[in-house]
Amino acid sequence: MNMRRFSLVALALGVLLAVLPSMSLAQKKKKGKPTKSVTGLVTNEAEEGLSGAVVQLKNTRTLQVKSFIADARGSYYFHGLDPSVDYEIKARYNESTSRTRTVSSFDSRDEVIYNFTIKAEE
Repeated sequence: MNMRRFSLVALALGVLLAVLPSMSLAQKKKKGKPTKSVTGLVTNEAEEGLSGAVVQLKNTRTLQVKSFIADARGSYYFHGLDPSVDYEIKARYNESTSRTRTVSSFDSRDEVIYNFTIKAEE
């Protein structure tokens, strides 16, 4: 009787040890590498969205620049960014440019929101 119980416990333990590593690996694959995103609006002084505004995101490590053309509401969205890298971001509409802001690697938020207001040309 004890030998049978021991065999069942050993079998159960063996199955458990075989399944746990694969479950842990599957969870790691689902999570993937953590990323950061930056989103926001580009508006004029009257808080109207500036459709067609160009938002530029510069990776300060590689100096690569990505551009996003704001939609009809003036919104933009960059995703899949490396959280260990600093980025510079600015918006441009016609001949006017916003101030440059920094997306810091020390900012632990997964989603950073920067809204830009661009003053009308005079």
